[in-house]
Amino acid sequence: MSQPKEITGAVVDIADLASRTGQLLGQSSWRRITQEDVTTFATLTGDEQWIHVDPERAAAGPFGATVSHGYFTLSLSTVFLDEVLTVTGAALVLNYGSDRVRYPAPVRVGSRVRAQIELAAVKPLPGGVQTTFRLTFEVAGQQKPGCVADIVYHYYADFPGGSSS
Repeated sequence: MSQPKEITGAVVDIADLASRTGQLLGQSSWRRITQEDVTTFATLTGDEQWIHVDPERAAAGPFGATVSHGYFTLSLSTVFLDEVLTVTGAALVLNYGSDRVRYPAPVRVGSRVRAQIELAAVKPLPGGVQTTFRLTFEVAGQQKPGCVADIVYHYYADFPGGSSS
């Protein structure tokens, strides 16, 4: 049996999400990007380019160190979103996708990242709502973010096509 999720950020009922449109929901805690994480991601995705997995060669490369894959950075969206927001009254939550994703600056291995999360839009769906969250991935000590992404989630009060009971 899984342990209940510890609530650390904003708690919003599914019925109240629309009232939070345009608001900054909060920021996640810092997370260090490790070479082990980047190498594991490279192996899993088959993207083992030297800028990600060869620290010695990358030290002499354009970024001065190995860097995270953009998609690895983006994959932290769920971790950061779960830390910042708990939606109550939802029987089902689906990651529906991404709308706009940009990588303005590299995320070097060893750096720390966190996300500022804004609720950019909420639209009604049958039985629930579609939300668009704007995540800005700050990198400690850098002016530009490592990633800016609009992540789309669906929250349903009941399971689509059925009930939650």
